[in-house]
Amino acid sequence: MLIDISTLLDQVGNTWGPLAFEFTSPGPIVFQVGSWTVRWYGLLIASAVMLGVLLSQLLAKLRGINPDLVGDAAIWLVVGAIPLARLYYVLFEWQAYASHPQDIIAIWKGGIAIHGAILGGMLAALIFCRLQKLSFWQLADVVAPSLILGQAIGRWGNFFNSEAFGSPTDLPWKLFIPEAQRPRGYQEIAYYHPTFLYESLWNLMVFGLLLALFFRGLKGKPQLQPGTLFLVYMVTYSAGRVWIEGLRTDSLMLGPLRIAQVVSLTAILIGIAGLAWLYVWRRRLPDVVATQAE
Repeated sequence: MLIDISTLLDQVGNTWGPLAFEFTSPGPIVFQVGSWTVRWYGLLIASAVMLGVLLSQLLAKLRGINPDLVGDAAIWLVVGAIPLARLYYVLFEWQAYASHPQDIIAIWKGGIAIHGAILGGMLAALIFCRLQKLSFWQLADVVAPSLILGQAIGRWGNFFNSEAFGSPTDLPWKLFIPEAQRPRGYQEIAYYHPTFLYESLWNLMVFGLLLALFFRGLKGKPQLQPGTLFLVYMVTYSAGRVWIEGLRTDSLMLGPLRIAQVVSLTAILIGIAGLAWLYVWRRRLPDVVATQAE
């Protein structure tokens, strides 16, 4: 474990006793008709994708990019993101899936990794941009706000599945976890940090920041270089993920290290280096095609 702030949060929460509010999941299923089941996890992901496509197309139009191209790119992004998000998760949880291989494709039960999704989406976007002769960084900038908004929505799927929660706590905003979903050794403990809520709120703040930068950039205050919004997304989302991951009991691990923290710290360094490249050294980021400004 790199970072653990649960003790600090508990100390803060002790002063908020009168504001106590318990989160309790109603379960993963929205409704069921015969053998047809609609689950919150899938419904939230589908809603996030649809809303993200509409928002990205609007932002693309404002940036002078063909919104139809962004709609086409969305298909590529989903096709690239979801399989790799699942593969990423399964590989780091292989011990659990090795004895139940039929669950590997059961994505509706939860278990996807956002870092895998981002990697898969980036690879798909690079191929798409190369084929369409579109700047990767310009596309990334109009997709970044939609991506973080989708993450804010998608985190609530963890709430309905009673997964991806934090360590035990008595905070006023504690999350009740059914006994069957509790980690090994924690069967007698009912309440945990609602890390899904922490990350969802953090992501909404990042979303607000990206939109503010986007619309100020349209006015040239400041003059944003291609790739800026995506790099800011990398730094700000990852900064939140580092400390939130330190609260979780079910992190994907590589030896003693939490994979998400390692990847997030790496993303922060890359993002800061990229922003310095743009605004300190005043150079453009390598791209698959020349940007319009060039």
